[in-house]
Amino acid sequence: MPPSSSDQPQMLVEEFEELARNAPELVQLEFINGKVVVKPVRDGNHSEIIVWLQQVCMQHRPDLWLYAERELKIEEYRKGRAKPDGVLVPRKHFVGTGEWAEPDGVLMTVEVTSRDRDTNQRDRVDKPHGYAAAEIPVYLLVDRDTNSVTVYADPEKGEYRSVTSRAFGVAIDLPAPVGFTLETDELKEFAY
Repeated sequence: MPPSSSDQPQMLVEEFEELARNAPELVQLEFINGKVVVKPVRDGNHSEIIVWLQQVCMQHRPDLWLYAERELKIEEYRKGRAKPDGVLVPRKHFVGTGEWAEPDGVLMTVEVTSRDRDTNQRDRVDKPHGYAAAEIPVYLLVDRDTNSVTVYADPEKGEYRSVTSRAFGVAIDLPAPVGFTLETDELKEFAY
């Protein structure tokens, strides 16, 4: 039986890249599951969470950098394009790479939920699948809707085999290759 039209991508990856390149600065586009997705503009608390995480990562792992909003090729056969809120890699990892980097060498991606109607599908369903398919070892979701953090780890066949959630204020382990415990008390300040 032929695939339904809903299984067909909205456009070619190359067409999406051109669209994203020419989008106004206030619009952030991703290409997830063959569909163009518009990421909402970040609010102040969202930005503070990313800056806080950058600082925490540098304290625990000075050999790694958490880059904000770095474009990655994800999903099977690298046909998806995501712009994670954070990408943890060895320092200088992206030197010489193009606009959309391969996920090889990425140790962790980070997403912070936004206050929009698509966050459930995008951050809790599509992104874990896409990052696992790209074999990114750890995906950290800072969920402001549930005041919790979720660590997805151990990707296999497009799915994370380990999923652990903790409320803001409760420490959570970021497994190897990240390898430190994240104290989440400060996230309570950014919950609203």
